[in-house]
Amino acid sequence: MAARDNLAGIALMSAAVLGFSLNDVLGKWLMATYSVSQVLVLRSIAALLILAPLLVREGAAPLLRPKRPGLQVMRVVFGTVEVACFYWAVSMMPLADTMAFWMATPIFVAVASALFLGEHLDRWRFGAVVLGFVGVMLTLGAGLDAGWKPMAIAVFGVVVYSGYLMSTRALRGTSARVLATYQMLGALVFGLVMAPFTWVPVVWVDVALLMVLGVVGVAAHLAVTRSLALAPAPVVVPWQYAMILWGILFGWIFFNEVPEPLMLAGATVIIAAGFWLTRMELRDARKEA
Repeated sequence: MAARDNLAGIALMSAAVLGFSLNDVLGKWLMATYSVSQVLVLRSIAALLILAPLLVREGAAPLLRPKRPGLQVMRVVFGTVEVACFYWAVSMMPLADTMAFWMATPIFVAVASALFLGEHLDRWRFGAVVLGFVGVMLTLGAGLDAGWKPMAIAVFGVVVYSGYLMSTRALRGTSARVLATYQMLGALVFGLVMAPFTWVPVVWVDVALLMVLGVVGVAAHLAVTRSLALAPAPVVVPWQYAMILWGILFGWIFFNEVPEPLMLAGATVIIAAGFWLTRMELRDARKEA
């Protein structure tokens, strides 16, 4: 039974990673024409339409009376800023380069957990963190052609995303549907505030594509949630690193982007550090068992 659940969890995580990667391709494509705020508005509307029937079945009480509202607001701010940073960065950088930065998230989370949550960072985890930052430096070197602005946005986005993951972890007792709804409402409000300053007329075909962006995003998020419910995180999380492979493939197919050797080296080092941290988590899980 455990083996079957693990396989199902891996399959769901792999499907989610493919969905996120296709979402990123579509987002990069649309960002060539539209502003970040427009993409957030229409993406959020589509996602909320998908979530509405799920929330009706769950009832309004969890949504109207949230636990730890201050942390909920902080999480929404983190998540909205992170998505905006990703779309902004990917509009100026190759797809695979942008994804490589986001693959460094476990490194930032490990550091933040030690600094703010008091979690132990032993010498092996510290070694993985150092290795991960070497990978980030290599990726930064590969991205010099794009200029410092997109790289600064990407690094800031990853830092904010780490805060988003930590706040999500702290709210793990809250329904995934409720968390997703708050996130989409926050992105919608942010987009509506900013859109009047950057609005571009939208053609109907692109409206449909923007709606697809929201639908695929929600489906992928729910797949990740279900994957983590079926299998332990150390079993399924490493499969997220397949995203960089999809980024290289889709960047080449759709945008004629060929990754630089230095970027590939940086991505490889980041992934190695991520697997190292995952191995530490598995070791600790076995000890606790």
